[in-house]
Amino acid sequence: MTSTEQKILSLRPFIGAKDVEVSRRFYRDFGFLENTISPTLFYYSKQGMGFYLQDAYVKEWVDNTMLFLQVDDVEQYRVDLLLLRLPEKYATVQLSAIRTESWGKEFSVHDPSGILWHIGQFHD
Repeated sequence: MTSTEQKILSLRPFIGAKDVEVSRRFYRDFGFLENTISPTLFYYSKQGMGFYLQDAYVKEWVDNTMLFLQVDDVEQYRVDLLLLRLPEKYATVQLSAIRTESWGKEFSVHDPSGILWHIGQFHD
């Protein structure tokens, strides 16, 4: 079996944090489960999906990091996030309005470090 035929089990991006303690609280509030890997590395998961948060900050890297989270009901997901009051708890967190695109609908969330999350739903 070649590497292109191997079963892929997950894809886990690494993201950075300007202030790792603030980011850790944010992602727990966002609804992710936290698993400490080391004092400078944390794994966050939700419904079988996940990513690594590093206590590392390179402005050019963090400012250009984007993640896409596909959901089945973008309107409800946004309502649920609004109820968490993340922008009120974290000064730099932003939550956009829902936009309709040619492929579906999405809104965005900026985390405390500036990581841009696209949260979207594809057309059926």
